[in-house]
Amino acid sequence: MAHRLQTRALRIAGVAPIKYNVSLQNYSRMRGRTFNKKTVRLHSDSIKSVQSVESLSERKSALFKFEEDNLKASLKSLFTQAVQAAYPENFKEVSLNECANSGLGDYQFNDAMHLFSVVREVGGCDVKSPREVAQNIINMLPVNPFFENPSIAGPGFINVKISDSYISSKILQNFNICEPRERRVNTAENVNYPRVIVDFSSPNIAKEMHVGHLRSTIIGDSICRMLEYKNIETLRLNHVGDWGTQFGMLLEYLNDEHDGFVDTIGDLQSCYKLAKKRFDEDTEFKIRSQAAVVKLQAGDPKMLEIWENVCQTSRNEFETIYEALNVRISERGESFYNLMISGILEELEQKNIAVKSEGALCIFSSFEGTPLICRKSDGGYNYASTDLAAINHRIKYEKADWVIYVTDSGQKKHFAGIFDATERAGWLERCEKSDVRLSHVGFGLVMGEDGKRFRTRSGEVIRLKELLSEAESRCYDELKNRGTSGLSEIEMKQTARKLGIGAIKYADLQNNLSTNYVFSFDRMLDLKGNTAIYLQYAHVRVSAVLDKTQIDVQNVTPQEFRFKAKEERALALHILKFAESLDSSLQDLMPSRICDYLYTLSSLFNDFYGSCKVIGDDNEESRIILCHATASVMRRCFFILGIDPVYKL
Repeated sequence: MAHRLQTRALRIAGVAPIKYNVSLQNYSRMRGRTFNKKTVRLHSDSIKSVQSVESLSERKSALFKFEEDNLKASLKSLFTQAVQAAYPENFKEVSLNECANSGLGDYQFNDAMHLFSVVREVGGCDVKSPREVAQNIINMLPVNPFFENPSIAGPGFINVKISDSYISSKILQNFNICEPRERRVNTAENVNYPRVIVDFSSPNIAKEMHVGHLRSTIIGDSICRMLEYKNIETLRLNHVGDWGTQFGMLLEYLNDEHDGFVDTIGDLQSCYKLAKKRFDEDTEFKIRSQAAVVKLQAGDPKMLEIWENVCQTSRNEFETIYEALNVRISERGESFYNLMISGILEELEQKNIAVKSEGALCIFSSFEGTPLICRKSDGGYNYASTDLAAINHRIKYEKADWVIYVTDSGQKKHFAGIFDATERAGWLERCEKSDVRLSHVGFGLVMGEDGKRFRTRSGEVIRLKELLSEAESRCYDELKNRGTSGLSEIEMKQTARKLGIGAIKYADLQNNLSTNYVFSFDRMLDLKGNTAIYLQYAHVRVSAVLDKTQIDVQNVTPQEFRFKAKEERALALHILKFAESLDSSLQDLMPSRICDYLYTLSSLFNDFYGSCKVIGDDNEESRIILCHATASVMRRCFFILGIDPVYKL
């Protein structure tokens, strides 16, 4: 029956069934759309990367250069040299952690015990205990500016305390560091730019963005910001669902009932539901809908006009959401890759990667699991078809060195199959550069406080626009109730918008990506605890201190930075850990580590603020320097998380 309906639809469209695939080649008006064309082209050192589909999540190969002031990486390098010098035949990669007990030191090397067992088993080395191994490693540590006298605790833990002189010198070095927006790239330094493509957000045309799109949009944007902060060329792509058989019934319905045009996304969504109902109940409409798909794919002017109007109406709505979230992204929908699919599948067939099974074209992965169906038994294409064409285009034509997909965890197996096929096809291999790296960042669901998927009371999916508006409204009411001084009505609305959007973003990003999280306005807008509101108040407090001081932090050139209280030292040391937090977050694609770092920074600043007088103290200049460094790093973290900092409340 389905085959007969399709044949009749083809005849109505005036296209012979045998020429159906050929007609696709005549379509030339599919193209990428851009919400904001300021694609960031930035700079970094040359790439080193390896790829293995079987262990994508385990591979930690560095695609980017660590920050020069990454303290942990510098210390790890010292201990690596020492272990290699003391035990060259038993050398392995060393580990270094922060001390759990700050009274013993700031960082701890724990490998002496394991190394002792290896040395004793192999023989040929006269050591009697792990403590002796630890001492031999200490003896080989090169002279360095970071610490002076490491100590051994327990059975062989090596503890190091960062010297006060080093902390002071680094705080002074960073005193005049520019804000993120002022970072510039000297393109003459290195022409071998790495290129990263991040695929995120990906709403469907003719449907409103809902809470389900929130996580991909926010997480993807934060990953892009980390890359851009490190001056890595980043292409943000929005793989919107703008193609497929479902458009036939929508376009035909619009042509019947609305002369082909509607003005709002809400009307489009209503029409989609009505079109689906008619498609299921009316055989004649179903035939015409299938014919409409063929007409669209063949480049029929009328169908194209309606389709482009549908896309633009949807696009206008998406833009308002992205503008509210301060997210830049370039649209490149499924339609862009449509004409590439047949050639890609033909190549995969020739390489015996794609094979026919029960009438469908399938890719059986090198690992166990459901095969990837890349062409249905009726000859139609699907998500896998488009994703294979997209990943080939991104590697071959966009010259990507790293492709990152940000979707829900439910698509993990799908992308494992796509990545596996890509590797077997040889698309990842390059002669002059290391292999392309592929990553899938999966995330959990947004849940309601009842433990179920976050929906309205009537069971409908919550529209993202309404969610953002409610967050802003709640923050505005809270500011009004507290009687905020010094803010005009316009400033109060702007502040409420920053607080509301920032609260939603932070509540999402602070969670472990792979787990579900509970959406709660009451929790995310709480002044206490690990919330964006708490962080914003800490930033307002440090900004107020800098406003009150008579010291001109923009023009002063400090020669000395001194700290007396333990709270000062703890805050200063944590400021120096920003680089290692950034590198760790990007290496494992986990923005939550920046959240953890920023929350600790804010807590340490509040401890310092409560214990140490700043304005009018004998040590005011040094404490103002510390406040300035704190504010600078806070703003860098806010930038990476996509949160606009508030300066006055």
